Amino acid sequence: MTSPVPEQPTPREDEGEARPPTSPPAGPPASEWGRVAEDGTVFVRTADGERPVGQMPDATPEEALAFFTKRYDDLAFEVELLEQRVKAGALGPDEATASVKQVHATLSEAQAVGDLAGLDARLDALGATIEAQREKRKAERARKLERARGEKERIATEAERLSEGTDWRNGANRMRELLDEWKALPRLEKPVDDALWRRFSTARTTYTRRRKAHFGELNEKRESARVVKEKLVVEAEALAGSTDWGPTAGRYRDLMRQWKAAGPAPRGVDDQLWKRFRAAQDQFFGARDSANAELDREFTANAERKEALLVEAEKLLPVTDVRAAREAFRDIAERWDAAGKVPRERMKELEGRIRKVEQAIRGVEDDEWRRSNPEARARAADTVAQLESSIADLQAKHDKAVAAGNDQKAAEHASALEARKAWLAEAHKALEEFSG
Repeated sequence: MTSPVPEQPTPREDEGEARPPTSPPAGPPASEWGRVAEDGTVFVRTADGERPVGQMPDATPEEALAFFTKRYDDLAFEVELLEQRVKAGALGPDEATASVKQVHATLSEAQAVGDLAGLDARLDALGATIEAQREKRKAERARKLERARGEKERIATEAERLSEGTDWRNGANRMRELLDEWKALPRLEKPVDDALWRRFSTARTTYTRRRKAHFGELNEKRESARVVKEKLVVEAEALAGSTDWGPTAGRYRDLMRQWKAAGPAPRGVDDQLWKRFRAAQDQFFGARDSANAELDREFTANAERKEALLVEAEKLLPVTDVRAAREAFRDIAERWDAAGKVPRERMKELEGRIRKVEQAIRGVEDDEWRRSNPEARARAADTVAQLESSIADLQAKHDKAVAAGNDQKAAEHASALEARKAWLAEAHKALEEFSG
């Protein structure tokens, strides 16, 4: 008995499970496709004539034909399964062609009884389907390659744009993403793919070189900043215990400006230096605030004393006896100065009130001086006398011009007289002030 027919191929997992074929249809009577010789040799009939497929001397003719017919049924099942997989597209064109060729070879030497030529014809018919699928895949691949070409053009263009920018953090991440996108795309024709890769690779190299140069320069600046800030910290810590509040506070402001101008030091170092600098500042300004709080309590008490002095000073107004008021205010002013400083927000209010009293007393003194000044009174009397003499002279000239009928001269003298008389009235008022 000959060797058995090869096992049926099993579908691959990525091809999906093929639909189980139906049971082989019932073929024509076995006597149509084969016969059994007297010695038990089984023959199959083909277009080229009969050929032996095996020998079963110990079996009846019916059993021998049934055995080899079963083998044919198995082959028919294999062909049907292959038809289903090819038509479903479960096999690639090359794989399908290889499978058809393999089954053709099996049929050419098959040890089976049945319509082997019919199975060959069914296999041949799959050629058109496979070729159509091949053309379809070729077209799909062409479309994919065209899309891939567009995507690689986009990637190269974006990489070139990034290579000219200064977004060092996001740019580096984006470059990595673009590289992953490139790797996921299929290769193009070698000249096109190589040209686009050179553009992309050159852009990445340019960006990386510029990025390294930037961070190298940045590291140098940060190292320089570290040196500067270490010196600032040393000085800040030396000033922390100072009680020279004003100048030291000003110096701390200078140190802070220098700190900001120095720029960032290396990250870990910068944080440590800042903690030391801030601690020194806090120590000094905390001590100053405590001292100022004590001063505020003292200044508040001083303000209360000055408010009491203001009540006493404001009772001097209105001034009736300038000499007594001046003496009393002098005593109040001495006690005012001795009372000391007051809170900053009260200074303007309190000083304004005491100055108002002082100015009122000084104003009365000035009025008395003006009234009692003999030189000023003599000047006022002299002015009155001069104006009276000038008026008398102008009156005589006016009367003479009228008598002579000279209306123009008379009018000029009349105008001058009117002005002189107005001046005289003001001069009399000034002279009366001295008399009062």
